[in-house]
Amino acid sequence: MNASQPALRVHVFSFGFRISGIPADEGGHGGGFVFDCRALPNPHWDEALRPYRGNQPPVIAFMEGHPEVARFAGHAAALVLDSARAYREMGRERLMVSFGCTGGRHRSVYQAEQLAAALRDEGFQVVLTHLDAGRRPGEQQ
Repeated sequence: MNASQPALRVHVFSFGFRISGIPADEGGHGGGFVFDCRALPNPHWDEALRPYRGNQPPVIAFMEGHPEVARFAGHAAALVLDSARAYREMGRERLMVSFGCTGGRHRSVYQAEQLAAALRDEGFQVVLTHLDAGRRPGEQQ
């Protein structure tokens, strides 16, 4: 990328499949990455964790206690970082990445936060949006 080209901005979303669904591509180019987190252990089923979000310490501790969660995060980061580096070299301005789980409160939020940190560590501009972290199924925006 040369100095006259805009920097790549990576927009990372978390969402609930049962609430808002897969986010629309704001750039109109059709999507980007969508990762389905529903196969990961679900903090929702632990009553003590249910009120927390995926970026809060009790849920983070729960997620970090499951090796499959770290593997998922590592695989997702490897794919996205490779594409982000390529996009930057091509002079692209945007990349969209979305993580979904059932309600958009725990697993997807955790994964989106992990990826956003990895991208920032590599110097990428990141916009992080949690679409459904504060809502329950059936609630409207």
